[in-house]
Amino acid sequence: MPLFVYVLGLAVFAQGTSEFMASGLVPGIAGDLSVPVGAAAALTSAYAVGMIIGAPAMAVLSARWPRRRALAGFLAAFIVVHVVGALTTSFPVLFGTRIVAAVVNAGFLAVAMPVAAALAPPGKQARATAVLLAGVTLSCVAGVPAGAALGDLAGWRSAFWAVAGLCLPALVLVFRSAPTDAADRREVSLKQETRELKTRSVRHAMVLAALVNGATFATFAYLAVIATDVARLPDGAVSGLLAAFGVGAFLGVTVAGRVGDGEIRRGLVFALCALPLGWAMLAVTAVHPVALFVVTTVQGGLSFGCGSALVARVMHVAPGAPRLGGSFATVALNVGAFLGPVLAGFVTETTADYRHAIWISAAIAVVPPVWVASAGPWK
Repeated sequence: MPLFVYVLGLAVFAQGTSEFMASGLVPGIAGDLSVPVGAAAALTSAYAVGMIIGAPAMAVLSARWPRRRALAGFLAAFIVVHVVGALTTSFPVLFGTRIVAAVVNAGFLAVAMPVAAALAPPGKQARATAVLLAGVTLSCVAGVPAGAALGDLAGWRSAFWAVAGLCLPALVLVFRSAPTDAADRREVSLKQETRELKTRSVRHAMVLAALVNGATFATFAYLAVIATDVARLPDGAVSGLLAAFGVGAFLGVTVAGRVGDGEIRRGLVFALCALPLGWAMLAVTAVHPVALFVVTTVQGGLSFGCGSALVARVMHVAPGAPRLGGSFATVALNVGAFLGPVLAGFVTETTADYRHAIWISAAIAVVPPVWVASAGPWK
């Protein structure tokens, strides 16, 4: 795999850390900026909305930019936004920086995914995609816990400074190492790309990606309270549980990336069938700490492995949409990441039982294998 693909993975790691770190900084932000905890927690939703809006918009905007300029521009904007966030004393400004950060993050991914696929050797496109998504999963394992710890030690602003600093070496390497035009230079109109994305295979892959991620984040958003209120674990165990999920996610993405593009469907179908069973098992065993850690790790692997495989499939079945394919896959994942927790929140607020968030994950996860069996979306 070309070294520059790993440079892109470093940038995605920094961006993934930013995306998820707000959940660990909520108390500090709420206290420092004198806003309710619920308002501070909404910073995570703001990021998801920014990703949904930003992915297609930025893909269209950067369609005719040289790849190096696009990657460097989005990464530089990401750094500036985090500097503003670290300096501001206004919550509305901070909220706005989260949306802007998500928009430029989406733009970076929209360019980075086709660049990585274009640089990969023949038959290794799925692995190239997995390297980028591994940056996100590694942020769950290391970046987010480290950001939370840094926020506790030096204040929430220090986490924003750390993300900006982490992006700097990636920006330097992009300027030095990015091919002037790593993507395919064939003139493909955006109308042609849009038509490509309307094909049955692409639509099915994106719907499946949204469903899988909806199931994933319906539970992920509640892992902390499941640990403390259901399993009765101390607060200090929460970061360990989140890290366990992240370790599983990293392994799942790595395995998905090692599977050849031609063999990926068989493993994906198996994982889709295993997902609802795993969520149901987690709901039943969540009161037992050991089982909670073990099953959470397994579900992290299955969920992110499926997500990685589905993103790779979108890129594989939409070769005529090099600019928009990755961006719409990002939209699909973030639609799930936004709607899953909303549905879980509605149910848990009604029932006052956080295990029902896991049952929501199981219910959502039942849909993909049933659909695959009945409609045959791989045909």
